[in-house]
Amino acid sequence: MRCAGATRENGDERRKHRISNIERRTSMKKENIQLRTSNAEYRKHYSASDHETALRVEERVFDLEDRLLDYAAAVVRLVEELPKTRAGNHIAAQLLRSGTSPLPNHGEAESAESPADFIHKLKVCLKELSETKRWLRLVARIPVLPASAVEPLLGETVELIRIFASSIRTAEKHSEETTLRKQ
Repeated sequence: MRCAGATRENGDERRKHRISNIERRTSMKKENIQLRTSNAEYRKHYSASDHETALRVEERVFDLEDRLLDYAAAVVRLVEELPKTRAGNHIAAQLLRSGTSPLPNHGEAESAESPADFIHKLKVCLKELSETKRWLRLVARIPVLPASAVEPLLGETVELIRIFASSIRTAEKHSEETTLRKQ
């Protein structure tokens, strides 16, 4: 009997603890309003007379997650083209790790638990992209592949670095503004 009562009390404690965790997570979500990093513009409804405007907007619409997915796939395809030598295998392994990691790290940033966590995870993406840029420059310098195979990926790497650097600056600015408003 004594064990049953202790179990009931432990169950009540766990339930209270679970409820407090849910309340804590709910309050965190209210603080983390700006965590999505999608660069997609929402499509607008245009009339037939605004067809040219609609086409220009449609061309600019993109989603960062899709772009990172395409980027990771391009890195995998490039790695498969590297020679199967000792140096080629080493470069391939490093390039595969750093070049595919921004995609899942971006997903982690989107589900960050706080603004500081969000910024940290974006910085991890930026670090991995910078490392990938260095490995791609090495591949181009050796050259183990033709420049035409490396240059487009190197250009996309530079663009993604700029996007993440800008996102980090914006997130830090918003975080500072939020901190100042709370004081």
